[in-house]
Amino acid sequence: MSEIEIKHLTKTFDREGLVVEALKDINLRIEAGDIYGIIGMSGAGKSTLVRCLNYLEKPTSGQVVISGQDLGTLSERELRKRRSDIAMIFQHFNLLMQKNVLDNVRFPLLLQKVDKRKSKERARELLRLVGLSEKEKAYPAQLSGGQKQRVAIARALASNPNILLCDEATSALDPQTTASILDLLKQINGDLGITIVLITHQMAVVRKICNRVAILEHGVLVENGSVEEIFNHPKSRAARELLLRDLPEYGENGSMPERLDRMQAGRKLRIVFSGHSAFEPIIANLVLACHAPVNILRADTKNVGGYAKGEMILGLPDDRRLQREMESYLKEKGVEIEEVIGDV
Repeated sequence: MSEIEIKHLTKTFDREGLVVEALKDINLRIEAGDIYGIIGMSGAGKSTLVRCLNYLEKPTSGQVVISGQDLGTLSERELRKRRSDIAMIFQHFNLLMQKNVLDNVRFPLLLQKVDKRKSKERARELLRLVGLSEKEKAYPAQLSGGQKQRVAIARALASNPNILLCDEATSALDPQTTASILDLLKQINGDLGITIVLITHQMAVVRKICNRVAILEHGVLVENGSVEEIFNHPKSRAARELLLRDLPEYGENGSMPERLDRMQAGRKLRIVFSGHSAFEPIIANLVLACHAPVNILRADTKNVGGYAKGEMILGLPDDRRLQREMESYLKEKGVEIEEVIGDV
């Protein structure tokens, strides 16, 4: 049995007489122990979906089933109790500014009337887990953004949840701090076995720690599967656009780089490296084998354990025969390829 099952979930809002359909017939299964990414651009319905998972937003229709229990069948009292198993962290931390770090972490336990001594012991245990033992007497205003998010994570874990929902939990942080928070979430998932559902608009975040991902566009689930499968073979326009936005040198306003947008002649190919030696010059060898140049329009290829991991956008020459020859060469080398069409 899946830990989280979303069945035909729809959510509409009435905005001054205008009905807005935020989610449309969403169906998903999330297994126990997954780190599951839900990704989409702004307005895709991601945050609405994650709030439906703990019934902070009640679906207009459909079901959310947690460990076999339909949340829609619970009374308000039963729902409050069930939510202790479904913790949540947010983009802006939501800490109590007038309380110190220790009391922020203890707060859920105090609401549950846990013994004062036991609540302090539990809070200190969690502060050790997130690497903030020395900050227990500090106040949120004295902490960096990354430290505040670590406190929020510790507080979310206070009641021993089975599920942790993360709503854009790293989008307010710089890249280095984001990486450290994602490493912490991965550690928590591994050490405690907590299922993590991570809402983001950044494919780099999904690629770093998620094993499965769902892609939303305008409230519709357009694609879902393993991160590797979607990275290597994106089927939807939304997935391809998110992958392109994840590459370096994207336009400052999020638009297609002018250099790529101008290249109407020839073909543009996205190629994926997933296991070649980092010392094997595939593109250089392609040029030598075909006796023709290619343009590397963008690239994000890293050496991971001696192997190339990443992707490139190549601009091929106009000559159709050369294009076919180059594609055949890349396929022979086991490189995943797909055509980039238009502004996607």
